[in-house]
Amino acid sequence: MAGPAAVRRRGRCCGALLVLPAVLVSWAACQAPPVPAAQPPPDGAELRVERRFVPESCPRAVRPGDFVRYHYLGSFPDGTRFDSSYDRGSTFNVFVGKGQLIAGMDQALVGMCVNERRFVQIPPKLGYGSEGVSGVIPPNAVLHFDVLLIDLWNLEDEVQVQTYFKPEKCPRTVQVSDFVRYHYNGTFLDGTLFDSSHNRMRTYDTYVGIGWLIPGMDQGLLGMCVGEKRIITIPPFLAYGEEGDGKEIPGQASLIFDVVLLDLHNPKDGVAIENQQVPESCERRSQAGDFLRYHYNGTLLDGTLFDSSYSRNRTYDTYVGQGYVIAGMDEGLLGVCTGEKRRIIIPPHLGYGEEGRGKIPGSAVLVFDIHVVDFHNPSDSVSITVNYKPSNCTILSKKGDYLKYHYNASLLDGTLLDSTLGKTYNIVLGSGQVVVGMDMGLQDMCVGERRTVIIPPHLGYGEDGVEGEVPGSAVLVFDIELLELVSGLPEGYMFVWNGEVSPNLFEEIDQNHDGEVLLEEFSEYIQAQVDSGKGKLAPGFEFEKIVKNMFTNQDRDGNGKVTAEEFKLKDQEAKEGHDEL
Repeated sequence: MAGPAAVRRRGRCCGALLVLPAVLVSWAACQAPPVPAAQPPPDGAELRVERRFVPESCPRAVRPGDFVRYHYLGSFPDGTRFDSSYDRGSTFNVFVGKGQLIAGMDQALVGMCVNERRFVQIPPKLGYGSEGVSGVIPPNAVLHFDVLLIDLWNLEDEVQVQTYFKPEKCPRTVQVSDFVRYHYNGTFLDGTLFDSSHNRMRTYDTYVGIGWLIPGMDQGLLGMCVGEKRIITIPPFLAYGEEGDGKEIPGQASLIFDVVLLDLHNPKDGVAIENQQVPESCERRSQAGDFLRYHYNGTLLDGTLFDSSYSRNRTYDTYVGQGYVIAGMDEGLLGVCTGEKRRIIIPPHLGYGEEGRGKIPGSAVLVFDIHVVDFHNPSDSVSITVNYKPSNCTILSKKGDYLKYHYNASLLDGTLLDSTLGKTYNIVLGSGQVVVGMDMGLQDMCVGERRTVIIPPHLGYGEDGVEGEVPGSAVLVFDIELLELVSGLPEGYMFVWNGEVSPNLFEEIDQNHDGEVLLEEFSEYIQAQVDSGKGKLAPGFEFEKIVKNMFTNQDRDGNGKVTAEEFKLKDQEAKEGHDEL
């Protein structure tokens, strides 16, 4: 250390001499020939700096004019301590190279890194000289300082931003007046942690650029993308200044924030829609008042999943445009087609607001990736599309006819529910053997005709559906081919005569002539009339059930026997239509 110190002294000597009147003397002194090397000064006569610990990373070193915060232990050569910043629990804060320190310390601090530790020996001439400090530092005292640099900044510093991760896609960056949600670790320059949102397990939520944050953070967050990670270094005059925050942050402290941005929106934002897949054929789009069934994945802007209908294996079913869902979803579901996939991005003021809900934090932007399975309106009726009609189409199906047909049943999104697969489905039209919508869809159809029947849920299986087969509130699509039609009886009849009715009908049925007809007698007689072609039963029903129903209608007192007084033909009751027992 003696060599460089000597050079500096010669420089100062020449500089000092240059300001004297005796110009020639100064010139001669500076240009004098070399003299023999002097003997080494006695121990303690010169400034000595020993670097006891130097951090691996040293992005910046102290220069004259910098402001530093450091800890120190001050002692005399015999080890007697005369001062310590540790005892006061506060760093020593000062500008370097501006005469605010003793000359030896001003020199010794230059070139130090944050977290570097130096042992400094200061001679009296660079310390407190021949006068010392009364009661503390004796005259001509050699001083030892064990120094640890904690902080370093300059009045010309600005906020420093270092991005160490940036997503590939960055559709939007933070602007003034945006509202952000972010996590952070806050440390001092020496790495000491003073605060962390991660420890609280809650993001820091705030507006940017309107004075809600310290100025340096207001600057440092601008231009960030959701998912971006950056380190923001803030000098104290753009942070908490000379006073600190009165808690964890001391005065004049530089701050480092390791930030990851999770969310970003502006109070002026509306719902954003990104169409991902729209079917080529879209005959109808959803409107307010429609009832929708859709699947969704709900995430936050950073990709965190908070809910999914897929995980429940059940669609979300709701009316749209009527306040049954959050305002942003009400808006985002309008104008969709069945089968469409879209992304709906909802700002918090159209979502769950400042309070959040369940797994959704307050002030969170929501992202819904939806797939529309089907929709309908409560005013919808059955939709019939004739795909093929034979040229000879004179006999049309009507209520009471017995029909045999093939069908494929599916949901609006094409999911197959059921199929006759080579066997026919047989019903009596209008008898309640199928859902109301199918009864309607099979009307006025001729044999050989093929049609597509779309049935809204209120004419199908309703809100409950059929467990394990048909989802609740599902629109049904039937592709139908009518194979056979047996004309039914007039409405209200289960049996009709093909010819004249015997005037002694009761006596013919009462085979044992005891004045009472039992169910067995009644059944045998009707069977004989059908077999002989004299009478016709309604097609599609079980013989026993029809006969029992007819007998019960005649057995007016319910005693299991029909008497002549009870026995009446239908025309005797209604005075209209065909004769029926």
